Amino acid sequence: MTMTDTARATDQALDQLEAEAIGVIREVTAECRAPVLLFSGGKDSAVLLHLAAKAFRPGRVPFPVLHVDTGHNFPEVIAYRDEFVSSLRVELIVASVQDSIDRGRVPDPGPTGSRNRLQSVTLLDALAEHGFDAAFGGGRRDEDKARAKERLLSFRDRRGQWEPRLQRPEPWNVLNARISPGEHLRAFPLSNWTERDIWSAIARDGIPLPSIYFAHEREVVERQRMLLAVGGPVVLESGERSAHEIVRYRTVGDASCTGAIRSTATTIDEVLAEVATARITERGATRADDTFSDTAMEDRKREGYF
Repeated sequence: MTMTDTARATDQALDQLEAEAIGVIREVTAECRAPVLLFSGGKDSAVLLHLAAKAFRPGRVPFPVLHVDTGHNFPEVIAYRDEFVSSLRVELIVASVQDSIDRGRVPDPGPTGSRNRLQSVTLLDALAEHGFDAAFGGGRRDEDKARAKERLLSFRDRRGQWEPRLQRPEPWNVLNARISPGEHLRAFPLSNWTERDIWSAIARDGIPLPSIYFAHEREVVERQRMLLAVGGPVVLESGERSAHEIVRYRTVGDASCTGAIRSTATTIDEVLAEVATARITERGATRADDTFSDTAMEDRKREGYF
């Protein structure tokens, strides 16, 4: 197969994935009263929002985006979030974990504690406050074994909780988005995408990303086999030493538990080459809360997480 044939096959595969994702977005928007798109500023949610914009062109995206802000985000990601959402003229709603702490809804883990698991309560409160009955998420099945249990449409009960054994079948991708009062659903249009597909779409469509996805110099400390950025919630402990290294991030999230990888990839093509040879998922390699517990993701999803 020539390089031209390979490129053509990649484009055709992306076309099929994109058509499926846009079909899910349109179907859920048509059947649900008040959808919202969950937007973290990461690469998957960036592709998802880009596809939502494509789905409704030349009109605007007919629903807002919701960011659950832990207060421990990377500054580059917050700046990117605001710029990208503004460029698409989409309404941005920010739900703050700090507000949940201040109201006594969740316990305060302290200035250096991870707030990752606290997001579930903040998210469910925001969905209830704004009356959203469907939430689009950028989850992919290849990220984590708990996410591999998800279908395109994931139904949540009146408490916002997920039971994988009670999900509806989707033969031939026939979707049933009907819900009872008080229930809501999560829709995952990127379910059948891989990390490589995401980066291929970013390359093809020129989707902007936060700068931390590409190699840069950063002060990091190696802790529990992970490279954590020093600053914010990450402070040096007794006996630890930091170093300035060339790193990039494969995924973004709460800075207290999201690690970088050593990398010299500064372009999308270089990242794609790196991803093609990776032998571990991005969450497994760089998220402390997932790496050290086999059930961490599933436990959080049962509580109402993305």
